[in-house]
Amino acid sequence: MKNILKNIPTKPGIYLFYKDKELVYVGKATNLKSRVKSYFKGSKTDRPIETHIDQISNIKWLTTDSVLEAIILESIYIKKHQPKYNVLGKDNKSWNYFIITKDKFPELKIIRQYDLDQLKKDTKNIYGPYPGLNTKEALKILRKIFNISTCKPNQGKECFYYQLHQCLGVCTGEINSKDYSQKVIKPLIMFLRGNKKRLVTDLKKQMVSASKSENYEEAARLRDQIGNLKKIQDVTLINKNFFEEQKNILTSKSEIRIEGYDISNFGEKGKVGSMVVFNYNGPIKSEYRKFKIKSVKGQSDVDCLKEIMIRRFKRKHNAWAKPNYILVDGGKPQVNAVKKTLLYDIPVIGIAKGRARKKNEFIFDRTKKLSEFVKNNEQLLIQARDEAHRFAINYQRSTRRIAS
Repeated sequence: MKNILKNIPTKPGIYLFYKDKELVYVGKATNLKSRVKSYFKGSKTDRPIETHIDQISNIKWLTTDSVLEAIILESIYIKKHQPKYNVLGKDNKSWNYFIITKDKFPELKIIRQYDLDQLKKDTKNIYGPYPGLNTKEALKILRKIFNISTCKPNQGKECFYYQLHQCLGVCTGEINSKDYSQKVIKPLIMFLRGNKKRLVTDLKKQMVSASKSENYEEAARLRDQIGNLKKIQDVTLINKNFFEEQKNILTSKSEIRIEGYDISNFGEKGKVGSMVVFNYNGPIKSEYRKFKIKSVKGQSDVDCLKEIMIRRFKRKHNAWAKPNYILVDGGKPQVNAVKKTLLYDIPVIGIAKGRARKKNEFIFDRTKKLSEFVKNNEQLLIQARDEAHRFAINYQRSTRRIAS
């Protein structure tokens, strides 16, 4: 078992617990290594899988490109194999399902287990269960990727998501129900069935065909959709309260604090910064902070980071918990700028895109302890970086809306 645990990757995915040759439990994780190890350390709860953990003789796993895909893959395995410890531990209050309605322009909805029987006759497709799913974030991600409409057909005015280019024109009558089913619902169903690779292949063929037909607007839409599928930002999808309730992650592991920072520039007066906070469970949204850049002239991200660090560690902010690690979106200039402003001995980690902007490059002092931390938590750090970036951009957009 020690050798198995040693080889588990730190990526998102699902883990499979076997008793002899029988699959008895399936679980999902943002970080497979941390999640699986937590079962074999610390105190146990009365959940079936934990009370029988000493009977587990083998562990397998499947990695995914995102947490969302791990959630979908977990549900497919639970439905197909009905592992006994998943079924015994089932809680009707926390198991969610996606449904696609039979409307002319079908909608994607999420319902609880106890509402499922009543709605079966009104739905075209049912997917799940999804234990512990952060439903609000899941719908937000799926709406953006697949352009799912939530507006009334031909309502006479553009909906909010049409203005964000996330609605194909159901509200304005620019798309009929047949095309909507082909462009929106069919790809969505493929994704929810766990067929992302085939979906991406199909979308690439459609993009080439649209380009040859000189339908460049459709080709661009498909290009963006493929890009969104390949880089799904979903750090908040697994509801951390679900894991806290299940008591599967050790308290000592949760106590670590990673503060992630990013800068968003938009002109001389549009400079803002973000601070997000993560532990091993994921984001702690209640401790996020926003910064309006006050003293920096020009658009230097390095100088903006310096200002944020100085303000972050001012005396009036001493009540904030001290971070174990500071994470910045950037390379050596950003890392060095943060280190120079710090009054405390806090490790600083930068994540740059690398020369070809295709691979994440980690910048930090190569001590043994810090090297091991980065190696074991690469995916978590990338998720924190992406979340800091998202939070900074959203804040900048909100300031621009207010200004206009």
